[in-house]
Amino acid sequence: MDEEKTGAFELGRGPDACLVLHGFTGSPWDVRPLGEALAARGMRVVAPLLPGHGATPRALLGVTWRDWRDEARRALDSLRGHRQVFVAGLSMGALLAVGLAADAPAMVRGLVLAAPALRFRGARMRVIRQLSRTPLLEWVHPWVAKSSTDISDPAVLARAPILSGFPVARLRDVVTLQDAAARSAARVRCPVFIAVAEQDHVVDPRGGLELARRLKASPCVRVISLQRGFHIIPRDTDGPRLAREACDFLTHVCNFGEWEPQSAGT
Repeated sequence: MDEEKTGAFELGRGPDACLVLHGFTGSPWDVRPLGEALAARGMRVVAPLLPGHGATPRALLGVTWRDWRDEARRALDSLRGHRQVFVAGLSMGALLAVGLAADAPAMVRGLVLAAPALRFRGARMRVIRQLSRTPLLEWVHPWVAKSSTDISDPAVLARAPILSGFPVARLRDVVTLQDAAARSAARVRCPVFIAVAEQDHVVDPRGGLELARRLKASPCVRVISLQRGFHIIPRDTDGPRLAREACDFLTHVCNFGEWEPQSAGT
């Protein structure tokens, strides 16, 4: 992978800050357009590279979900001192974001969850989810090859950094984060913005609706369903809409402390 593209980034300055988390086998490149939009609204934006990502498939052999969680916590802690702190996440990054908000309710003032990976899409991935709980899958098929990423825009896809594969054992870690997010969602006490892509080939968009139902303590939950583009929403066709509506949501939370119920929709 091109490490100039996949590296961590920091953007913007301002009294408020947003931590932006990429997904499994992805990199900060996937979420940079959202980060740029948030920075343009006057926020400081920090997007770390999660351990094992952004380089080679073998780098993922030596990490687990705990390393990803700990890096997300460290990055969040680095934002202490800002007036308000928000967290945005794509796919697995959205699951990490839910955990951060549940564990640090006094610090996280709002969430943006893009294509949250609460459920995999398709029967094959459901079987993999079940098998991932045992060593059987990694004995039979220890590596998964990748040749592309889930972006519909061919021009963007041609520029995308793509990890060529990953150890199937790491799917167990993603499943662990799915279960953890499902359990901890009820402890999230901040406003939450969720965007799902109907044409997502990686995660089931119904998982976003399930997550919304689990956010029982959140004062407001806004869900939008995007008809264009695939899983990597910030980089795809409806990325500008995601950025605009997410920024509007967080800006309103910054200024007024909550989202106007009459403006919320699904």
